[in-house]
Amino acid sequence: MVIARTDRVSTVIGRDESLIDVFVSLSPAFERLRSPGMRKVMARLVTVEQAARMAGIDADELVSRLNGHDAAADAAAQATEAGNVMSMDTGSRPAALAAIDDERIVVLDVRDELRAGREPFSLIMGALRSVPEGGALVIRAIFEPVPLYAVMKRQGLEHWTEELAADDWRVSFYPPAADGVAKEATPAASTAPAPPTDAADPEGDVIVLDVRGMEPPEPMMRTLAALEQLPAGATLLQINVRVPQFLLPMLEERGFTYHVREQEPDLVRVFIRHSHQ
Repeated sequence: MVIARTDRVSTVIGRDESLIDVFVSLSPAFERLRSPGMRKVMARLVTVEQAARMAGIDADELVSRLNGHDAAADAAAQATEAGNVMSMDTGSRPAALAAIDDERIVVLDVRDELRAGREPFSLIMGALRSVPEGGALVIRAIFEPVPLYAVMKRQGLEHWTEELAADDWRVSFYPPAADGVAKEATPAASTAPAPPTDAADPEGDVIVLDVRGMEPPEPMMRTLAALEQLPAGATLLQINVRVPQFLLPMLEERGFTYHVREQEPDLVRVFIRHSHQ
């Protein structure tokens, strides 16, 4: 059957799960599709064209690659890649990580959250804030949490990844040196929205969060984290380069209303408020 731009990602993957490899080959942002839980939340909401736009790739190229996919060849390539990952992960622990005492290591298992289709980012950032000075955060997940690497890198943390099983990954986030306290891994650095810069906006008290220039899924993660601190009566204004299709259904699930203004081709403003306002 020919795949069209308007087909939902869940429908495409439902025909042949090996097509996930095609998505991932064009953008690492699609690694999330390997998780059944994430597919349940996101893939059923988004079309192929919307997914391409959000990942910053050409929709026609994605459709062409999906329709011309050689499942056997891609499966072999994926197996080779998986073998390379395993060979990298079986090495010795980094010295900076090995030097951290067990008492300073916080372990968070989000496998059940992911299997249930829930976004565990707020749990992860909460655990990060509880890490002792100079300590490490260990995440257990059902797939390699590639999007977290860039987020944690911004906090000054390195990572070491281990694939224990096909659905069991352990990733340690730690400061580069044993005495290198992750000084930026604080609530202010990780979750605080930018200060208001649009006080004259007629919508009322506005907290501005500019996510332009960030790689997916960081814009969504930053926005959800900021909403956890949004005061009653205030509005969170997300400034984006595209309509955040993955984010919108999550806002409704969390009790927020939103209004999208597509002002220019690369300028979208999303006004988010508590639904009871």
